[in-house]
Amino acid sequence: MRLKLSVLLTQLSLGTVATLVGLSPDAIAASAGVTDQMIQDSPRSGAEVLSSGLGTQGQRYSPLKQISTGNVAKLLPAWAFSFGGEKQRGQESQPLIHDGKMFVTASYSRIYALDAASGKKLWKYEHRLPEGIMPCCDVVNRGAALFDNLVIFATLDAQLVALDQATGDVVWKEKIDDYAAGYSATAAPLIAGGMLLTGVSGGEFGVVGRVEARDPRTGRMIWSRPTVEGHMGYTYDKDGNKSENGISGTTNKSWPGDLWKTGGASTWMGGTYDAKTGLAYFGTGNPAPWNSHLRQGDNLFSCATVAIDIKTGKIKWHYQGTPNDAWDFDGANEFITFDMDGKRMGGKADRNGFFYVNDATTGKLENAFPFVRKLTWATGVDLKTGRPNFIPENRSGDPTASADGKKGKSVFAAPGFLGGKNQMPMAYSPDTKLFYVPANEWGMEIWNEPITYKKGAAYLGAGFTIKPLNEDYIGALRAVDPKTGKIVWEVKNNAPLWGGVLTTAGNLVFWGTPEGFLKAADAKTGKIVWEFQTGSGVVAPPITWMQGGEQYVSVVSGWGGAVPLWGGDVAKRVNFLEQGGMVWVFKIPKP
Repeated sequence: MRLKLSVLLTQLSLGTVATLVGLSPDAIAASAGVTDQMIQDSPRSGAEVLSSGLGTQGQRYSPLKQISTGNVAKLLPAWAFSFGGEKQRGQESQPLIHDGKMFVTASYSRIYALDAASGKKLWKYEHRLPEGIMPCCDVVNRGAALFDNLVIFATLDAQLVALDQATGDVVWKEKIDDYAAGYSATAAPLIAGGMLLTGVSGGEFGVVGRVEARDPRTGRMIWSRPTVEGHMGYTYDKDGNKSENGISGTTNKSWPGDLWKTGGASTWMGGTYDAKTGLAYFGTGNPAPWNSHLRQGDNLFSCATVAIDIKTGKIKWHYQGTPNDAWDFDGANEFITFDMDGKRMGGKADRNGFFYVNDATTGKLENAFPFVRKLTWATGVDLKTGRPNFIPENRSGDPTASADGKKGKSVFAAPGFLGGKNQMPMAYSPDTKLFYVPANEWGMEIWNEPITYKKGAAYLGAGFTIKPLNEDYIGALRAVDPKTGKIVWEVKNNAPLWGGVLTTAGNLVFWGTPEGFLKAADAKTGKIVWEFQTGSGVVAPPITWMQGGEQYVSVVSGWGGAVPLWGGDVAKRVNFLEQGGMVWVFKIPKP
């Protein structure tokens, strides 16, 4: 019946088809599965969560307001679910909600389907991981994508797996790249224009960043676009034959010698998409290796936002926040589109500590300002050229110029390489016109070392240690005005913030802390109006949806991620925190 209906639906309205077969339009829609139009429409109702970011723009804003500042104090747990087993570590997943089901990924490339009202487990899929995977920053997964009757997610050994939403059976599986060369995948895939868009992780191993578009029903490649200058893009026909689609940039224009061949710039956080511009926006990570003296030049397209025309697979524009990066200031953070002064804009809180506002259609820089209190690598950003005003003495020294040729001059830099903001996604409210940014204040000692590329080995050429800047706090949730650059309010936190943010039409902002709390604040003032202890650190973004006439809120809890692995003195400061693996769901009980 589904095949026949899918044919009819391409020619007739839901109402007409419903009349023909004697079913309701809602039943027809459910039978047809999740469509691109449903994904684009869902943020307007907020009833379901069909994509990462609560919409492809990534605003993480919900129009729901049944739960508001006036009654959020009554919010209580409705159910909780444990991922089980001994496999815990970092839990950074954002759940999806469709047709009464929750689809949530977990560490070690697992995914669960749960009854969204009760928490009952419907099925589980556990990807068989090989020995020798090399994820840089814990065994995390940040979520899945829904399309048709499929739920699709990426795995730590750089594969894509599509499962039947009803049964959990594997429908298709495709390899992204070679995990033995350092490739992995942790981001939630993106549905844009009916295509499945994915990136790659592994910048610390000298991989080559790229964005790929596939048919979500089959996994067949449609186009690929490298994010390191000098590499060829391709398009693919229905039989898998590829045709050249132009080199990204110009070979050797911004990269010396052969370093572009192992240039990093991984697209490890995934992307956003705006149907009004027709562009997908992917942030790119650090250039490889970290030792910037080896790669004189801007090293495009690393540490940048890359806007790709999804119809052609070509880069329409790019904006680079940190040319010739020397501090591991990945530009992989999300680019969230929004409206300002009658224009379609995009906001990005970069790892380097600056918040950027770009024209979403052209890439023109409209504003740039710090969202952290201490910056040592640049004095500001030139709005005419778009380039940072570097502080030359705050770049680590060239090891070849040192007395022993093994260690360059050490410098203290802020932010530290874990960034003013890292993987934790921010939110934007069209009601308050503010961005809610989970920021961190820390610095690092960093120095350069000699390095050569070896397949599958760490490719850094630097040593470092992270250090806190303040005694009383590291993290701070900040409400930022993109027009003025003003920090309107902030809520400080002792441990670094590592989880994402949700904002709602109920004038609420939700976020989690490593200390285990899910918190809610007044979106206009920052006053905390509710909190709940989840039992482990929250390093994931919350969601909200409607079910049975009631608004639900959910977050995944489970401490881990990059901080315990890379955090230096900060990791020691928070080593009392416990791991976990739970999904928590809340609602206001009926009287």
